[in-house]
Amino acid sequence: MFSTSKIRRFFFFTAISSACISPATFAQKQLSEEGFNQYVETLKKEALEQGFSQDLIDSAFADVEFHKRAIKADKNQPERVETLETYLPVRVSDWKVNKAKEMMKLHQAELQKVGKEYGVQPRFIVALWGLESNFGNITGNYNVVSALSTLAYEGRRETFFKKQLKDALTILDQGHISPTDMKGSWAGAMGHNQFMPSSFLAYAADGDGDGKKDIWNNTTDVFASIAKYLKSVGWDDSITWARQVQLPENFDYSLAIPQNTGGRSNWLKAWKRTEMSLADWQKAGVRRFNGQDLPQVDITAAMVFPDGEKGRAYLAYDNYKCLMHWNLSYYFVTSVGHLADRIKFNP
Repeated sequence: MFSTSKIRRFFFFTAISSACISPATFAQKQLSEEGFNQYVETLKKEALEQGFSQDLIDSAFADVEFHKRAIKADKNQPERVETLETYLPVRVSDWKVNKAKEMMKLHQAELQKVGKEYGVQPRFIVALWGLESNFGNITGNYNVVSALSTLAYEGRRETFFKKQLKDALTILDQGHISPTDMKGSWAGAMGHNQFMPSSFLAYAADGDGDGKKDIWNNTTDVFASIAKYLKSVGWDDSITWARQVQLPENFDYSLAIPQNTGGRSNWLKAWKRTEMSLADWQKAGVRRFNGQDLPQVDITAAMVFPDGEKGRAYLAYDNYKCLMHWNLSYYFVTSVGHLADRIKFNP
């Protein structure tokens, strides 16, 4: 999964930073059409050695081209300072909420079936669908094999993109999509749920039982794939994601997860170290956002501050960890949660 937003980029580069080569090495590499074509020949040879058939390789690389725009997008991604107060109104706008409600009604039967099968509330499926691809309307128009080959050739994360290319060939070999129809973002993220090829192989699902996992055109497969992903990383449909809370004036901020933990592994360690029962948070002076006592239920939560200690405070439940697995970004997770909450009582 990967989109071009600032928050999505944070997850992407955190996840693959270990595959980077040194800037000095990269600076020495001169990129050209001729060099790319030569590089593609090595990719095709490696694919053959990996066991892919010559026919598959020929069809997969038949229309391969050097995408300079992908390299430009990868190298020149604009950053800007945002807070939840500026981010949420754009990402979870009224029109998107209304569209999500419309989609909930339109696909009610599919969503209920998938939600029951996987144990994931449909509103979270729709929220992820809406935020990843605007309900399938913005999925990218790059040939995935071309995009992945281009970024592998560029060299900064060659190991990562070659692995994704191999997985893309596996998807084609399994017959889920044709090479010409395998479209995605400039980074190779595919379909309505913007799965990278590795995520497709791990989590994509055949929702309607037709033998294919089609996240490009089949909404039932899209919904089932989103639900399978969440369930696979521990989703619990008996609880929600988080709640915004009030803190006492003397709150001990060491009880919260630090703002910057340095990757998913450290973030999970911080979660485990700081999570407490709602009863303990109540004793620590934490209250609902409206000032009332916290619910008297036997569950644990961790405290997160997406904008730091001066910003909003959330008690995050275990499902929050699942959404952070999808995208290690406080802003993205908060937008998913808020959109899901706003469509919760859709008539």
